[in-house]
Amino acid sequence: MSIAVSASIATDHLMRFPGRFRDALLADQLDHVSLSFLVDDLQIRRGGVAGNIAYAMGLLNRTPLLVGAVGADFGEYREWLESHGVDCSGVLISERAHTARFVCTTDDDMAQIASFYPGAMSEARDISIGDLAKEHSVDLVLVGANDPDAMLRHTAQCREHGIPFAADPSQQLALLDGEQAVQLIDGAAYLFTNKYEWALLLQKTGLSEAEVAQRVGIRVTTLGEHGVLIVDRDGTEITVGVVPETNKVEPTGVGDAFRAGFLTGHTAGLSLERSAQLGSLIAVLVLETMGTQEWTLNKETALERLAGAYGDEAAAEIKPLL
Repeated sequence: MSIAVSASIATDHLMRFPGRFRDALLADQLDHVSLSFLVDDLQIRRGGVAGNIAYAMGLLNRTPLLVGAVGADFGEYREWLESHGVDCSGVLISERAHTARFVCTTDDDMAQIASFYPGAMSEARDISIGDLAKEHSVDLVLVGANDPDAMLRHTAQCREHGIPFAADPSQQLALLDGEQAVQLIDGAAYLFTNKYEWALLLQKTGLSEAEVAQRVGIRVTTLGEHGVLIVDRDGTEITVGVVPETNKVEPTGVGDAFRAGFLTGHTAGLSLERSAQLGSLIAVLVLETMGTQEWTLNKETALERLAGAYGDEAAAEIKPLL
């Protein structure tokens, strides 16, 4: 299957705080919080939800279609993605704004405080999924965190043109009202959230778990160190644990990596369980690396880690996709 990834494309500014945010936060003073954290490291990396997912799919020998809006400063980033198997012909170049910026500080507990400047991303709403589908073979569109109007438009266009889509509202749930959130998930072949986002989605929409299940196909809820919960179309629940990490370096992009591995696996014919195991492998490779697109995939090492986490049979079934 050919996958288009519609979401943010950004430059990441990643910093480390050698302490714990919680030690500086006073629960009874949050109404007028004023804090500054002295960080001990700064890394400037390529990122954005779409960029991260597309990069990972490229390393898994897919040729994803990147869909998003960037500034004139995207040239070097484009070369990087294209050299790793990503089709960038679906990218819109803004004439007035820079590529989006993600500025994030991570503490010793892996807690994060971040800001996001959209920049050119706001023009993603001008991209037509229908027009792209006429020029490319598109079998599935992942609609991830992006300009909210772009997310709503691209989701509606997928329904209009009968193109299956994966709903991944993630960070943008905080900006959406209940009606908009329903529009983003209604009819989705896949629904991705983490545990917190799942609770927020239910709270904002007022829907029950059963009502959401009537609107979406496969629900995938990541649970951090506890793995992932998958609810199939028939209500069957599958829980998959993580691949143990060798160390924790930077959590930014771990969720994007999981989605790339999961969708690569499932659209290639792997079972939900095996797809989640592949996703968990890609996720841990990002967790162990500074930068969301600095990791590499060594087939022999990957198979050893899969076998260690899930058994030889799992590794053998996933092997053809590595």
